[in-house]
This record gives sequence, C-alpha cells and structure tokens, in this order.
Amino acid sequence: MATGARAGAATASAKPAPRTTGTSKTIKLRIGRYRPERSDEPFYQEFTIPYREDMVVLDALNYIKERIDPTLAYRWSCRMGICGSCGANVAGTPKLTCAVYLKDVKRSPITVEPLENFAVLKDLVVDIEPFMEKLASVDPFIVRDEDKPIERGEYRQTPEQLDMYRQQSQCINCMLCYAACPVYGHDPRFLGPAASALALRYELDSRDQGSAARLAAIATEHGVWQCTFVGECSVVCPKDVDPAGAIQQLKARAATRLMKSMLLPLATR
Repeated sequence: MATGARAGAATASAKPAPRTTGTSKTIKLRIGRYRPERSDEPFYQEFTIPYREDMVVLDALNYIKERIDPTLAYRWSCRMGICGSCGANVAGTPKLTCAVYLKDVKRSPITVEPLENFAVLKDLVVDIEPFMEKLASVDPFIVRDEDKPIERGEYRQTPEQLDMYRQQSQCINCMLCYAACPVYGHDPRFLGPAASALALRYELDSRDQGSAARLAAIATEHGVWQCTFVGECSVVCPKDVDPAGAIQQLKARAATRLMKSMLLPLATR
C-alpha cells in the first residue's frame, strides 16, 4: 500500500490557513476520537474552523492539527487521490478526505470517523495489517515459472493486452471498499474486494504464470465465494475499479478451472 502516510502528519504541504476576519465564514466538524492511552471509550469532539470554498476535508483536518489540537491522529500523504492513505468515513460514507470538498457535504456539523470494519488504533487511524495479509495471500505480482535473463529481451505486451487489466490496476489500496462491504463487516476472514480485484489484475496479465496457485488461494471458504454481490464496494471506489465485478469474474474463472480439473486433470496441472 502506498503509505508514506503518517498518523497525525505535519502540515507543511497544506494550503495556507485562511485569514480570520470579523466577516469570515466558519464551519463545524465533528470528529471521532479514540485515545487508548487515556480511555477505552471512543468519543466525538467538535471543532469550529474558518471556511473557504476550495477546502477539502483533509484541509480541515490539517488546520485542526496545526492550529487547534496537535494530538489529532490521521493518515495522509499525497493530497492528490493517488496514495490511498487518507480514507475515512465522511458523513457516513467511506471517502478519501483529500477528494471531498466541505461545500459538497450537506450535513452539519460534518462528521468524520475512522473507516468501519477495521480496528481503530487512534482517532482516525485504523489497523491495516489484516488487509495487507489478505493482499499478500493472492500474490499481487507477476509470477513466472522461470525468468529469462534481461539480455534475452523484455516481456512485451500489446496495447490490447494492457487494456485487459487496466481497470483493476487502478486500485490504490485505500480500503474504502472494505469499509463499505457488509460481508467483510460480518466476517473479517473474507478475502474482500480490493485483494480480489488485484488478483484478477494479475490473472488477466499475459506475462503471469501463477494462475493455479492464485485461484486456489481465492476459491476457498472465505474467498470469492463468500461475496453476495451487494456491490457497495464498487459504489465507493474512487478509481472505478469495480471490485464487485472483478469478484464475479474470478468466480467464473475458478469454476471453469474446477470443471477442467475434473474433466481434464492433466490440463490444469
């Protein structure tokens, strides 16, 4: 995962703080807090900050940390919707805080909470280790039986071959899909949307030769068969990866391989 993110990161790259005058507009944020060193109980804390039309939620969090409460903990890195590290529940919906304008949130105060379905470490910072383990389990990289030396040339692809998996390759591992997934919320052993989408990305790559082991890893009791195709993961995905659709494609590929293994066992070895 692209986590150059820092819990409670400094605000060196944040926008300049808005000027405060007697006519300045303000806005309220209601932030979910959890301070394990003080109490086992989470709580909400409300902040009133100066408002600008071009402010995103991450700008507001950075303002609070820099100007009001330096103990506020959250993750962020690129501010460009690329690293995937600043996810949070904004007004009840999993969002990248760098991509949500305050002016577009209709509820007041604007509630910002940690992503659902993850253990909270501190304030808006959640434990990503379970997700990283799921991701590693599907071998999210090109597997080759035997790599040829570089002097023998590159593994080239046509534009058409690249287009086969381009959509799934847009995943930024932001985990918003896991926060929206009712199946994962019910059973954290579920492989889940993003890991499945990345598995399909390599299944569709003409250079990959790891399909047998990868499909065996995902076609398990807690793998793709557990998905009930609610589709909320695809709704909240900021990159239109469509993990729900990817899971259905994996089901078809796994079922096809199973049938071939029964009818043509030598062909699937």
